[in-house]
Amino acid sequence: MPRVTTIVRKPAVKADRVVDTITLDHEARNRRQGMLKGERGTEILLDLDMETTVNDGDALRLEDGRLVQVRAAAEPLLEVKAENPLRLTRLAWHLGSSHGLVEVTADALYVENNPAVAELVRGQGCTATPVERPFRPERSAHVCDHDHGHHHHGHGHSHAESHSHAHAHSHDHHDHGHDHAHEHEHDHDHHHDHAHHHEHGPGCGCGHHHGHKHDH
Repeated sequence: MPRVTTIVRKPAVKADRVVDTITLDHEARNRRQGMLKGERGTEILLDLDMETTVNDGDALRLEDGRLVQVRAAAEPLLEVKAENPLRLTRLAWHLGSSHGLVEVTADALYVENNPAVAELVRGQGCTATPVERPFRPERSAHVCDHDHGHHHHGHGHSHAESHSHAHAHSHDHHDHGHDHAHEHEHDHDHHHDHAHHHEHGPGCGCGHHHGHKHDH
């Protein structure tokens, strides 16, 4: 069974490479793995390395270079509108907070047609009209931020280790300086003791020696 590991975006799709088409709803267009079948019978093993959204007009690239173009399936949705744009904004915020799927356009929101969402729409003073159309909800960036954050976390960890190493090196240098100062202090004390002994010694010795000279 031909395996798909690459998505070709719509602008790069070459018509002469397209051998089949497949119609997928938004859930299937966000799938990383699975078995699919084109309208002309092409069997596909989807095996993507990372999470992505396949948009209407994109193509699945088979291992031999052939393409299966994707069409976004029409789905039962609610077209949500409001006289006050603020109500739409507030509704979008509530849907986002509850992890609801929302497609945002210039004058309307498109959401899943289910009783819970319909009740939330009415509660925010908006109108909901059932429609059939392809669903292109806003895709959360959390998967990409988690990977970016993880990559940078590793980098930050290395940086922290380097910083710790540098700090330890600095600390050792500080200890070396401390030993040097201690050694210097020890030498200074030794010198001081020597000077003190010299001062005291000649006092006694000088008197004794001077007396010896005086007697002589």
